[in-house]
Amino acid sequence: MKIPFDTIEETAIPSFKGGQKQYNVKIFFDGKARIMKGRLVPGASIGTHTHEGNCEVIFITSGTGKAIFDGQEIALSAGDVHYCPEGHTHCLINNSDEDLVFSAVVA
Repeated sequence: MKIPFDTIEETAIPSFKGGQKQYNVKIFFDGKARIMKGRLVPGASIGTHTHEGNCEVIFITSGTGKAIFDGQEIALSAGDVHYCPEGHTHCLINNSDEDLVFSAVVA
């Protein structure tokens, strides 16, 4: 199955999960999994949250930033993958001067 992200409208979600600025995202949802193409502008973040009943995989496609996973800071850049298993806590922060672009799957 191909997901046509080029036809999905980008939505701006302010203060997502208590984060800073806004989370710009295109979302595909089939009732079971969310597959997203996301973008955080400089200084934006997705707030700290715990995954209950699901997990998340984030593929960084461009830019740099960091995740805070269970209290530990992890630097991320293009080509990196961040995984947050069920029951764990994380956030995603763009602490750079360029957009942080990524794909994410919440299953």
